[in-house]
Amino acid sequence: MAGSGAHIEGKSTKNGHDSLAASPGITLAESLRQKLEEAIAAGRLEPGSRLDEQEIAQRFGVSRTPVREAFRLMAANHLVELRGRQGAIVRAIKAEALIEMFQVMAELEGLCARLAARRAPQTWGHEISVIHQRLIVAGETGNIDLFYDVNQEFHEAIYDASRNAYVADQTRKLRNQVAAYRRRVTRMPNRIADTVREHEAIMQAILAHDPERAHSAMRDHVNLLGDNLLDFLAAFK
Repeated sequence: MAGSGAHIEGKSTKNGHDSLAASPGITLAESLRQKLEEAIAAGRLEPGSRLDEQEIAQRFGVSRTPVREAFRLMAANHLVELRGRQGAIVRAIKAEALIEMFQVMAELEGLCARLAARRAPQTWGHEISVIHQRLIVAGETGNIDLFYDVNQEFHEAIYDASRNAYVADQTRKLRNQVAAYRRRVTRMPNRIADTVREHEAIMQAILAHDPERAHSAMRDHVNLLGDNLLDFLAAFK
């Protein structure tokens, strides 16, 4: 990206362009939005990076119209800021606001865990156990990007088990807004070991059909509390 040093990954084609997945009912702008949001969540587009409209259009082999629409969609989700002639800028969040967002996210994810403890089917236990074991293996290899991706799968499985599409959707939207910063939390010292231990507690509470314990375990896992908060603020500067 111009001015950002970042890269948006896509499937390369013979003409050097990155292709957009064609799906029924999905517009070019929506496909492009998904690609850009994935790049932000993965840390390939850092907060404060400028999104070059012309470069993106050339990279994906599209006109500027779907690019502008993708920017508008992302702005509506508070992922970018539209600054007139400066174009679209990946939204940077101040530390104070970010802490408040983590607090809200902790409650939303806690609600998902609470509902999952009440509604998850018996077959869900095997599904979450498999994901958890993959998380342990990823942690042992030290591959933080892989660990983060599997960690997302763990949380997604809980959203789905909540059987509340609206709460799950709102949780995802907020998670996407703070994704770049949440990845920073994963890179904090001892965070991988803590995450594995905390996931174990969340999983056991849900499998025991204990809504209160599931909510509390998830809320404390996501929220920035005590030493974790101090460490995050130090790394944020």
